[in-house]
Amino acid sequence: MEFTGFEDRDFAVFSVPGLEARMEALIAQVRPKLEQLGRDFTPFLSELWEQPVYAHVAKHARRTVNPPNDTWVAFCPDKRGYKKHPHFQIGLWGTHVFATFGLIYESPLRMHYARQLRVHAQEVLAQVPKSWVFIPNHMDPAAISATEVDEAKLVRLTERLEGRQGELLVGLRLERAEAVELTAAQFEQTVRECFLDVKPLLRLTQTEVTAV
Repeated sequence: MEFTGFEDRDFAVFSVPGLEARMEALIAQVRPKLEQLGRDFTPFLSELWEQPVYAHVAKHARRTVNPPNDTWVAFCPDKRGYKKHPHFQIGLWGTHVFATFGLIYESPLRMHYARQLRVHAQEVLAQVPKSWVFIPNHMDPAAISATEVDEAKLVRLTERLEGRQGELLVGLRLERAEAVELTAAQFEQTVRECFLDVKPLLRLTQTEVTAV
């Protein structure tokens, strides 16, 4: 199977009412595309990370009442799971597609990463494209445009990252109308470019990093 790109009916899955019906639609329509993206990007990200990387497609297995509002494939070097680790993600909400790197609240590296981001704030902001977004909560579709993030704002985001439920993801957001216009090849190339550009942030999660 080849990744065929995203289309309107992929996003329409998130308008299906009810957990069971939405999950059926998601599994039939969207999950095969995420699984293929997992296969397509695993070799690329393994080379980028300089170690084997594994793809983890969201299963939403713990849901018993509320249907999912987004879904994704995540990548990290741990074949058992990604939530405790820095990770890359490709996924979609009903309104947009995202391709991000970062850590969520389950990662024990959050404090280290937050400190590194503060130490290298000027370098980080110089390297982050203005078309990117910062996401302080992966369960909320809201995002902060990189154009709005100066050094003081980045410091506040890192302070939140250190909190009990702190998270920070950074990367690309493509609105639905834009995403459906991209061919599969264009979409994958756009994401590859994003992940290459985000590599300096990956390095900041490493324990002995002193420079971007």
